Amino acid sequence: MKMKFELKKREYNCDTVKPTDISIPLLFNEEQPNTYNVNKATSKAYSTGDFIGDTRLGGGCNFEEYRLIPHCNGTHTECVGHISLERISVSMTLKESFIPSTLITVNPERAFDTNDIYIPEKSEDDMMITKVILQEKLEFADRDFFEGLIIRTLPNDDSKKYRKYMDYLPPFFSIDAMEYIRKLNVKHILIDIPSVDRTFDDGKLSAHHIFWGIPMGSREADVNNHSLNTITEMIYVPDEIEDGIYFTNIQIPNFVSDAAPSRVFIYKVS
Repeated sequence: MKMKFELKKREYNCDTVKPTDISIPLLFNEEQPNTYNVNKATSKAYSTGDFIGDTRLGGGCNFEEYRLIPHCNGTHTECVGHISLERISVSMTLKESFIPSTLITVNPERAFDTNDIYIPEKSEDDMMITKVILQEKLEFADRDFFEGLIIRTLPNDDSKKYRKYMDYLPPFFSIDAMEYIRKLNVKHILIDIPSVDRTFDDGKLSAHHIFWGIPMGSREADVNNHSLNTITEMIYVPDEIEDGIYFTNIQIPNFVSDAAPSRVFIYKVS
């Protein structure tokens, strides 16, 4: 099925039967991405008395219990409730069905090779996505498609589908880069790393605070008037998918929680 969209008085088309899935399948009990060395996402058949929820063990149906940590076990979407005292849920925050988005590919640089800052201070081994890197990709891009920003980092290979991020500390956004994203009025960031912030940052989550408009050090958010921006982390965009403009559909279960596992489809725009 083909759909026609009108955006800023211009018409666009996309084929809804040919999306690209840029989320990472969550293989319970098997290889999966992991950060902070948390427990692997697992599943097991529920059993009680004579009942066993596994057809392989003689049960009449499969009936499993799942355990996971969305922030650490794979592709997930989070909202301002991630850093607020107030319990704000991602299911009440993510409103859009089709998000005009721009996909870019970036090569993070050594933090000490740039004047961009970070809070806390940069360290020798840090790799950052900087303001200049983003400007080079976005300065002449179509701003009508800045509601979503999909970022693929280099090097890029399918090890991102099962990478242990304590063995491979990922890059993160500088303060300058995230302030630039805010000025572009981006509503939804999608990134192939576990966090927009440094893995070990003394709990400051500086880039998160900037993107959600929460002052540094604060945990206050108005339950009735909070940011509707979302961050989707640990996606994977194969090399054959070209940089450019897309419509993005982020699907999440109706979890009343700050984050939820997500499946993300992008549709090529013509």
